[in-house]
Amino acid sequence: MFENLSEKLEKSFKRIRGEGRITEINVAETLKEVRKALLDADVSYKIAKNFTDTVKQKALGQEVLTSLKPGQLLVKIVHDELVELMGGAYQDINLKGSPSIILIAGLQGSGKTTFSGKLANYLRTKKGKSVLLVAGDVYRPAAIEQLKVLGNQVGVQVYTEENNTNPVNIAQSAIKHAKQHGHNVVIIDTAGRLSVDEAMMNEIAAIKKAVDPNEILFVVDSMTGQDAVNTARAFNDRLNFDGVVLTKLDGDTRGGAALTVKSEVNKPIKFVSTGEKMEAIDIFYPDRMADRILGMGDIVTLVEKAQEQFNAEEARKLQKKIAKNQFDFDDFLGQIQQIKKMGNIKDLASMIPGVGKALKNMDIDDNAFKGVEAIIKSMTPKERQNPDLINGSRRKRIADGSGTNIQEVNRLLKQFEDTRKMMKMMSGGNAAKFANSLKNMRPR
Repeated sequence: MFENLSEKLEKSFKRIRGEGRITEINVAETLKEVRKALLDADVSYKIAKNFTDTVKQKALGQEVLTSLKPGQLLVKIVHDELVELMGGAYQDINLKGSPSIILIAGLQGSGKTTFSGKLANYLRTKKGKSVLLVAGDVYRPAAIEQLKVLGNQVGVQVYTEENNTNPVNIAQSAIKHAKQHGHNVVIIDTAGRLSVDEAMMNEIAAIKKAVDPNEILFVVDSMTGQDAVNTARAFNDRLNFDGVVLTKLDGDTRGGAALTVKSEVNKPIKFVSTGEKMEAIDIFYPDRMADRILGMGDIVTLVEKAQEQFNAEEARKLQKKIAKNQFDFDDFLGQIQQIKKMGNIKDLASMIPGVGKALKNMDIDDNAFKGVEAIIKSMTPKERQNPDLINGSRRKRIADGSGTNIQEVNRLLKQFEDTRKMMKMMSGGNAAKFANSLKNMRPR
């Protein structure tokens, strides 16, 4: 996400680093490259020019702070302007109403149905809501089946009327059903088209009039770039929606939609979505996204994702086991499962400052843990609890059972033992010994 833009912005800032002060000449040269980077990211020329003009005005109008070098000051100004361009502060979803009615709109293929499932899962698990998903796409049978599968996957009821081809009636009946069965949030997944057309607009406008939703979310495929902004403008003219959802941000996207949709339609981005996992949905924070674009990472979001998987009681139990050197493969497997629930591994790593650039050309497979999991699951319960039992014949059996080889099993056992020793050392508070152990591990 934003890899090319981040790289080009970094190159542009190199022009001013090392300068003793900000001048009109070095600012103009730097911002020319910034403008090129934004245009390459599919930001419109008008917005790119306005952006760099504002940055130039602010840069030349400030005295360089004693604690900052000119390059650092310009980066800060660009950061602040990126935050403003993307909406300033984040805006939460409106869940007022009994039930709260959320209407999902967008073109076919934008990821509406998948997002509906993700939003249902988010509201159920994070907000404690009883959610009803409504299959309002009567033209694409696969959409109804897909929503049923997603609903079952996230533990949310899906309302369908498969013999009814009137989406307005379906939506109205679904709301009655929600009131009768205690659902306090209704998410209506509507039909999309391959392009904006009058029939589509009339239909979704009729649904809006009939159910009076308190939140309309426009879902847009961020990979379509500036076209996404144009589509958002067309939908907003008819629906006056409340917020934008950017999907497929893990794809080959240049970022133009994320950077400009707020200024073009004056509606906030509320969520971003990556991948197919139902947990892969994030609230959109403009300041955090600006951090990531400028290569500063996003530690706050990373910590929040970790805390979502954190169980204080389990952590206390684990700490006791580590202190007694009883950390076993069952515990190890549990930690792997928690990491996987946090999301795409490469995206998580890129949230650490400086790591995103290092990972740019690296292919990190989300299935990287599969081999490890297969080896652990091929062990008997006793072997997982007491790895010292695993002798030569057991290693061969585990390798055969996991579809790996003895070398891979040996490597995992060695890595596990090294990890357990370091965890034991850290739990005892013996930082000096731990530091020495790291020194001794360095190649000579």
